[in-house]
Amino acid sequence: MSGQENIVELDVREDLAMKKEPFDKIMGTVKSLKDGEAFILHAPFNPLPLHKILKRRGFSYETEKIEKKHWKVTYTKKAGADE
Repeated sequence: MSGQENIVELDVREDLAMKKEPFDKIMGTVKSLKDGEAFILHAPFNPLPLHKILKRRGFSYETEKIEKKHWKVTYTKKAGADE
């Protein structure tokens, strides 16, 4: 079992507070990941629609509620997943 080579952290809480849509930033991060790599998303809510989108692209995820308006979601790209 190999360790994860690359873990990218992305915090979109400020973007959302400023009414900026972070979807393109998130998807840009997703496209840069290789099999087995992960990214950690910090958001003010549990991003359920994003879970569905990334699951279809071959990602698994784990969620953790840090505080009332801070969720940490770790997405990991499964080996052999299609873009």
